[in-house]
Amino acid sequence: MLTWIRNFWKPKSLGERGESLACRHLRRQGYTIVARQDRTRLGELDIVAVRQRTVVFVEVKTRAADEKGTPTEAVDEDKQARLTRAALAYMRRHDLLGNCAARFDVIAIVWPDDKTKPTLTHIENAFEATGQFQMFS
Repeated sequence: MLTWIRNFWKPKSLGERGESLACRHLRRQGYTIVARQDRTRLGELDIVAVRQRTVVFVEVKTRAADEKGTPTEAVDEDKQARLTRAALAYMRRHDLLGNCAARFDVIAIVWPDDKTKPTLTHIENAFEATGQFQMFS
């Protein structure tokens, strides 16, 4: 079987399904998705979206259950610092610093294995840029 066919039929992971659901949610809310899984040596940005001249860096956390903590609890101070560094690099790379506002959102999804419909919580402006990178928030 050809590789691309195998990859096409390969079931998506819980995280991939969560990110796809988050993108659909954002589009319905009027956001334009400009990047997904933007990876650099500084970290990964799950979704970069734009809405009304604001660049929105969206961290998506998907869990099958809350047993190990809620999805939003996974976006701790360390994660926030990594996201801030990656977002600043993105803003510099695309010459956006000083040209538009930016913020961080978190989309928390709980998608139990036995359910077809997950619960999605969109937290706008979930945290401020941390440390020395507060200048662009």
